[in-house]
Amino acid sequence: MDLKDRPIGFFDSGVGGLSVLKQAVKILPHEDFVYYGDSLNAPYGIRTSDKVKELTFNAVKILINKNIKALVVACNTATSVSIEDLRKQYAKSMPIIGIEPALKPAVKNKKNGKIIIMATPVTLSESKFNNLMKKYNYNDNIVPMPCPGLVELIESGIVEGPEVEGYLKERYSCLIETEIASIVLGCTHYPFVKKALIKVVGEMGKDPFIIDGSSGTVNQLKRQLLKYDMIKKPGDEKGTVRIFNSLDTKKIIDLSYKLLSIK
Repeated sequence: MDLKDRPIGFFDSGVGGLSVLKQAVKILPHEDFVYYGDSLNAPYGIRTSDKVKELTFNAVKILINKNIKALVVACNTATSVSIEDLRKQYAKSMPIIGIEPALKPAVKNKKNGKIIIMATPVTLSESKFNNLMKKYNYNDNIVPMPCPGLVELIESGIVEGPEVEGYLKERYSCLIETEIASIVLGCTHYPFVKKALIKVVGEMGKDPFIIDGSSGTVNQLKRQLLKYDMIKKPGDEKGTVRIFNSLDTKKIIDLSYKLLSIK
């Protein structure tokens, strides 16, 4: 198989990375994609760094065995913990693209108020995130918000309704009197509850700029494919998407395709 015709591999701790894959399908419609979610071991955000690294490398080996030409680690936690080691091992073979909280566009927004960064506890504790904070934390306006339990809700298929809204109301209850400029969705699962989030903060009388790292990650993927002349030649046919998951159940695969098709 010609290198350009090989699929692009996407990995996440579960179904969250599908939010990034959705952007990739839009921006690179002629490419083929293979997605692997490790829902059996989700969430990564409550595990030790060593365990996250072990699980990430195991998943990447599965994708490499599917003859991929590039790898997107569409998981903030896995990127924080493992991206440097992945590049040391595989960068000579293929482009390795990670994702991180979209703090830069949130800071550039220039709107008055706090910048809330929703992420898993592990992502917020890793040095990669702390270095990102130091880079942009020119004042006290950046507020990390750990969200334990939110990934589990999304993995179970609950992305809207009373349970998700109740969770978000509890998280934001301490910010009722706080002006919020932006909300950064620092986990690839979180865009799937964006509708519920908009409703909850709207009921609090707030209208923040809500952003995630999907577009930036996919644009970087496209740049790397062009750089190494690996991009698939446009044709009449759109690319394909194959989804695999460590749970290997009809329920999780059906949920994955459903989330991929959500507007």
